[in-house]
Amino acid sequence: MSNAVSALAGREAVGEVTVRDAGLRGMITLRGDLADPKLHAICTGLAGVDFPGAMRANCVGQKGLCWMSPDEILILLPYAEVPKALGMIDAALEGTHYLAQSVSDARAVLSVEGGFCREVIAKLAPVDLHPDAFRPGDFRRTRLGQVAAAFWMRDEACFEIICFRSVAGYAFDLLAASAKAGPVRLF
Repeated sequence: MSNAVSALAGREAVGEVTVRDAGLRGMITLRGDLADPKLHAICTGLAGVDFPGAMRANCVGQKGLCWMSPDEILILLPYAEVPKALGMIDAALEGTHYLAQSVSDARAVLSVEGGFCREVIAKLAPVDLHPDAFRPGDFRRTRLGQVAAAFWMRDEACFEIICFRSVAGYAFDLLAASAKAGPVRLF
């Protein structure tokens, strides 16, 4: 059996805005009725945070919940907790129509931190990132350059981005180039 490693092995580009591989992160995609109290209970129990509303993320440390679509939530956990969590979901939702699948090894998580992190993302994604339109906890599924990505703002100086593992190198290089180019004073 091979050892799990992150997509970019801890790679980082340090500067006024730092782009880094956030390391291994456990991720479970759960599709079902997001209004179901049993689904809410298992999600909040596993992640230890409140259930997010539409287009929101609620994350603390390596745990969190991200709203992906009207019938999909992404559960973030430490990587090693995923197998046990899947069993707990199966037990809690038995008899309910749902799909729970680990996507931990198919995705990569990157962080973008620093003074103009908002502009680094704004240069690459077709999303209104003005501070009045996008605040901490807001979440979007979109594109980053030419690849599918999702991101949320942890706080005023930090974004986290999820992309497919197969394009993690491209996403990292794109973000690092955007950061290196400096701010354009959009906000």
